[in-house]
Amino acid sequence: MSEGHVAFEYEAKNVSLETLATLGEGHIAYVKQIRSEDVPGLFPEAPKIAPGLKLFALHAADGTPIMLTDSREAAIANAWSNELQAVSVH
Repeated sequence: MSEGHVAFEYEAKNVSLETLATLGEGHIAYVKQIRSEDVPGLFPEAPKIAPGLKLFALHAADGTPIMLTDSREAAIANAWSNELQAVSVH
């Protein structure tokens, strides 16, 4: 680990959960690969989707689902079109 990484971990321990939840709000979105079986819980208004599909969800920094797509590139393009910096979550 680099010194900068250790310093960040130490500082993060002093940040409240409420503050941490708002970091990046309005500026950062994250892309996460999900299974079609997870769609109803994240996007209740979405039509029924066949099981076993890999999809990509775009979420606001606070975890709010924004969009669902079948391609990572489309999720990133949507983030950019909304002036959000997209990051990937594994």
